[in-house]
Order: sequence, then C-alpha cells, then structure tokens
Amino acid sequence: MGVLTGFEPKTVFRYFEEICNIPHGSGNERQLSNYIKDFAKKRNLTCIQDEWNNIIIIKEATTGYEAEETMILQGHMDMVAVKEPESDIDMSKEPLRLEIDGDYITAGGTSLGGDDGIAVAYALALLDSNDIPHPRLEVILTVGEETGMDGAREIDLSMLKGKRLLNLDNEEEGILLTSCAGGARADCKLPVSLEKRRGITLKIQVSGLKGGHSGAEIIKEGGNANCLLGRVLDALIQKTSASLVSIEGGLADNAIPIFSEAVIVVENSEVKLCFDIVSRIEDYIRTELTAKDSGVTVSVSANESAVTTISEIRNMSYVNCLTPESMKKAVSYIMAMPNGIQAMSADVKDLVETSLNLGIMKLTGDTLLLEYSVRSSLESAKEALIRKLKAISDLAGANVEIRGDYPGWAYKQDSPLRDKMVRIYEKMYGSKPRVEAIHAGLECGIISAKIKDLDCISYGPDMKDIHTTDEVLSISSVKRVWDYLLEILKDK
Repeated sequence: MGVLTGFEPKTVFRYFEEICNIPHGSGNERQLSNYIKDFAKKRNLTCIQDEWNNIIIIKEATTGYEAEETMILQGHMDMVAVKEPESDIDMSKEPLRLEIDGDYITAGGTSLGGDDGIAVAYALALLDSNDIPHPRLEVILTVGEETGMDGAREIDLSMLKGKRLLNLDNEEEGILLTSCAGGARADCKLPVSLEKRRGITLKIQVSGLKGGHSGAEIIKEGGNANCLLGRVLDALIQKTSASLVSIEGGLADNAIPIFSEAVIVVENSEVKLCFDIVSRIEDYIRTELTAKDSGVTVSVSANESAVTTISEIRNMSYVNCLTPESMKKAVSYIMAMPNGIQAMSADVKDLVETSLNLGIMKLTGDTLLLEYSVRSSLESAKEALIRKLKAISDLAGANVEIRGDYPGWAYKQDSPLRDKMVRIYEKMYGSKPRVEAIHAGLECGIISAKIKDLDCISYGPDMKDIHTTDEVLSISSVKRVWDYLLEILKDK
C-alpha cells in the first residue's frame, strides 16, 4: 500500500506517488519519460517522444465534445533534486521517501518535486480516464525546465491543433497567471593578472541573508551577498593594500545569494585596520537592511596568526593574488555592474518589470566570473539591460556570453480561456480568482512563440518552499484544483 493511498482524487495521487518512485531530477528525466511513453502505448494513445525526452500525448474528445476547442495541458517532468547534508538517499537512483504531515505531502530529507510532478499526475489521471467528459486533449510534458527551459525550447509542436493552453506549473491556488517575464543568463568574464605576494591572509564572509528565487523574491529588495562582498572589498582597497586570493559566492544565477566569501592578503601592519573597516561596513549594511534583511552578518577572520617579528615576516609563505591593477579593476567591475530591480511595471501594480541578479561570483585561475539572471516583461528592456552589461564589460576589458535566452509571455487583453476560468471559479467558490502576472519565467512564453494566437493561463495547487528540502504540497488543494480542472474541461 502506498503512502498516498486513500487520498482523493485517488488516481491523481496514485500517479503522483509512482512519479515520486522514479528519479527525475533535471537532466535525469529519461526513465520518467519512458514510463509515460509506455503508459500511452498501453492505452493506445498517440504519443511522441523526441530526442530530448519531451513527450506529447493526444487523446481525442469524448462523445459530445468533438466540436469543442482543443485543450492543451502542459507541465514539466524534471524537478530540482536537493537533499539535506545528512541524508543518505541517492536522488539519481532511489525513490523519494514520501511522508504525510497533516494536509501536506513532503519528502523525508529531500525536495518533493511537486513542482512539477503534480502536473504530470493530473495529466496521466485525465488520460487514463474513461468517464471524464473533455474536448480533444493535447498534453505537453517537457524536460529541463528548471535548468533553462531547454525542453520547451527544442520541442516541435507543429502537429498540434490546440490554441488554448492550461499550464499546470503555478504554486498558489486561486491565482490565474496571465503573463511572465522573459529572461536570459549572462556570463561576464573579466581577465585578471596574478602575482605572488607574502602577507597575512584574511577571510571575509557575508552571510545570514534571506535569499530566494530571483524572479519571485527580488521585489523584497533583500541583500545580495555577492554585491555586499564587493562593497566590503571596495572599502578595503581604499585604505589598504588588500588583494584577492580567492572569491566565491552563490549557488545559481537565478537564486539570490545568501553567502559569499573572499580570502585576501594584506600587510601585517594592516590587519587591525582591515578588521576596523569590515566592522564599520557591517554596521552600515545592517542599518540599511534592518527592515529588509536584518540577519545579515559581515565577518573577518585571520587565516593565520598575525606576524610580529622580522624573522616571522621573512618566513611567511607566498600566495597567488591579483596584481594591484587587477584588484582595482576587479572590484570596480563588481561595483559598477547593476543588480536588482531596474524598473517596475507601469501597467501592473507591484510587478517588477526588469531586474537582474548576480547569482554566482567566483575567481577561477586568471578569470573573475560574474553570472547574472536577467529578466524583463519587455523584450526591448531585457535587450537594453544586456547591452548595458556588455557596455560596462567593454570598458572593463571583460567579455559577456549570453545563454538560455527565452521570451516573455505577454498579457492578452482578449482571452476567452481566462474569461471561462474566472466564470467557472466564481461559480464554484463564490469569489473571483486573482488574475496576476509574475516576474519569474514560465514555459508559456516559449510555447506561445511556437503556437500562433495561443491563449494561455497558468494554474496549480498550493505548494510551499519549492526547490528546498522543506517543500510541501497541499492534499486538499490538489483535490480542489482537480475538481476545478474537470469543470473547465466539461464546460461548453
């Protein structure tokens, strides 16, 4: 008996548990893709599996619905696979360990993958049914959404007939998403020169920040550990001979970094001054972020004891560090590059229009790398921001490489699908759903560029803390969204 046996809707939860039994982290979707392909084959459904492992399944309309508009249902197969340090699970090979906590499903010590396994479960439950009335269904299940939307970018949709698409990749019930930002990744690389130098090495750390997804959380204007570290280094080089030995911060370009660390080398006589400078900058930063990111900490520690005698100075080891000219250029580059909100929408209240996030910063050999996630609801604004990164980089002697460029999903003034979903929601629940746009990216933008005049809405059940080991999926919300979905398909 499965962990989810007995919960309604039974078929949805049965398939969700089967999906959780198949490893499907980003880049490891082949097994799940084959499972879905075999599912379709056993039910004599038209199924296309491409070389990327994307899946398209078609189920013809039930009796009486042949003349109704085709409905496209879309989600992604991959999940962000993360686990707690002490967990012994191998997420590339082993099933998730599902647990129930009240109304929530969670996975012991790992992420759950409700984003977007529940979309796949909904789709399979519909395709498996014999008694649910519906128009022609065209199901699109993509791979690699969490790592750049490569599956959506590569999939061929030319055989589809549908012009209305319901994307099931939203994590808050009661909200109809109607547009999202486009985006791109920018890898900015600054060449630096190194030299060997004797001195005292100090470790500087910025930590304690809230972080979060750079699309959803950037509006809170919390601290970015990489940018703050750059500010500390800038203060140091104004008063000392500090030079970088190493620097590393952030885990992903689309995650606001919560930790960043640098090792610097300084003269022995400058150690106390460095501590004083870092302490002063920490006070400034903590004051500035009191209402936004009050847990921020900036610390400095000596990697070795301070040198006090001439003999000890002579015996200090040499370390590789940036030359004075490269140090000044590197710190100036970090300080000059933009970060955070660049513009708010003039059309939608409280919507970020354009932003970027310095998600990763590291020194590798003779190159300082800054990785950004760039987003905008306006394609022209996105391109202008990328051009700004390139212009600043040109002045600094750096190079910018753009990857993972994807279009935004524009709001449609005329949307029969949106009108229908609002009407049905109000009839079922006695209140109107919230109709919103988001600054994060969805596959709707890429798919809309492939299907002319596509009418698209994103919806889904309640989830919390996605992409983390605290991720949960609401059981009762899954049921309500299922009931809502059936009414949408049944409505003529």
